[in-house]
Amino acid sequence: QVQLVESGGGLVQAGDSLRVSCAASGRTFSEYVMGWFRQAAGKEREFVGAITSSRVRTYYADSVKGRFTISRDNGKNMVYLQMNSLKPEDTAVYYCAAGSFVPDITGMTVRIAAVYGYWGQGTQVTVSS
Repeated sequence: QVQLVESGGGLVQAGDSLRVSCAASGRTFSEYVMGWFRQAAGKEREFVGAITSSRVRTYYADSVKGRFTISRDNGKNMVYLQMNSLKPEDTAVYYCAAGSFVPDITGMTVRIAAVYGYWGQGTQVTVSS
């Protein structure tokens, strides 16, 4: 029901900034929780950040907190991940995800990939040292 397309990935040097974007189709984008996940080569897919639809709450993995910022523009059906102070360990394919669930008050649910029903194809981010 929802199509997601990521863009903005590329090759940068450590310490640089990069913004990846996710364009969503559909008329009910504003109703979805939007999440960003990443998967490095040989590693499991891990949670990066999420933003809710109702109260505009944001959640982040400890590894990116203070460096990454997630935002959304419901009028344009877009969600963004601003990445600052990039490190080589940030190198991964970054995926956009959409979910229609109601987040729990602790913020734990948004960190679970299985609760998201829609996924983009991913965009590669490579950070050189």
